[in-house]
Amino acid sequence: MNFCQLPPPLQPGDLLRVIAPSGAIKEFEAFEKGVQICRDRGYRVEVSTSISDRSGYLAGTDENRRRQLEEAWIDPECKAILCARGGYGSTRLLENWIWPASEDESEIPQSKIQNPKSKIQKWLIGFSDVTALLWSLGKTGIAGVHGPLLTTLAAEPDWSIQRLFDLVEGRSLEPLKGIGWGGGRVSGILLPANFTVATHLLNTHIQPDLDGVILALEDVTEFPYRIDRALTQWRMCGVFQHVRGIALGRFSRCDAPAPSFSVEEVLRDRLGDLGIPIVSDLPFGHDGPNAALPVGILAELDSDRGILTFTQSTGV
Repeated sequence: MNFCQLPPPLQPGDLLRVIAPSGAIKEFEAFEKGVQICRDRGYRVEVSTSISDRSGYLAGTDENRRRQLEEAWIDPECKAILCARGGYGSTRLLENWIWPASEDESEIPQSKIQNPKSKIQKWLIGFSDVTALLWSLGKTGIAGVHGPLLTTLAAEPDWSIQRLFDLVEGRSLEPLKGIGWGGGRVSGILLPANFTVATHLLNTHIQPDLDGVILALEDVTEFPYRIDRALTQWRMCGVFQHVRGIALGRFSRCDAPAPSFSVEEVLRDRLGDLGIPIVSDLPFGHDGPNAALPVGILAELDSDRGILTFTQSTGV
């Protein structure tokens, strides 16, 4: 995966647009609190008129959710796109999807479309099911943010909320501390993801080149045997042969009734023999602090000290 460029830092007064690209919103009180946090920071927040739509387990039809994404992306006044919640559905939007390069892509030469400097550049923020959008955007050379959704933002501790705004406002990020498994130190392009979503992106046009990346993985409500099955798929696909390191966040509510391995035992068993640096128990994922992580930015993983650090530019 190539290095991604961070969008220009946000400033108070900028317009942030809210979309629901995945599951239907159920946590409306938490959602409103998340919106208010952004407004209290001095931002203008515009919520899609379709935000309350529902179609089965989706937040409206594919056509309507795709329209929300496209309208926010090509709006020249919008500087960031905030995803309301996860769930399921963002991958459905990416069949035959091309990120528009400008308000009217026909106005620029085809040869310029793959040049990140000619593209629309704005922040895309979310995690969990939003992994698919973040990976797809990262393939165009634009960095997104694997971080809190509007329905989870208010539950974050103060340091995590501040970290998110530090990232999008152009300030440096503090290192994250976890448990190192030993194996030294490595640098690579950070690629955060929900593990289950990422598994279903393997060998699709959405999957970035994983050569030289540091994977940052988290998950929720997946029994250990399912984690085992997916990790075995990654192994058999040969994906881990190209990965430089793995940063593991929280795998929450993943325990199963006995008899069962624990999720920690599965991770150790399926990852411990790869011969690459691994750090676990980092503070990101569901059901706890979800430290914002840039997508496609150079990072360093120290598996002896258990530290993930970041190297980034401001994007300007």
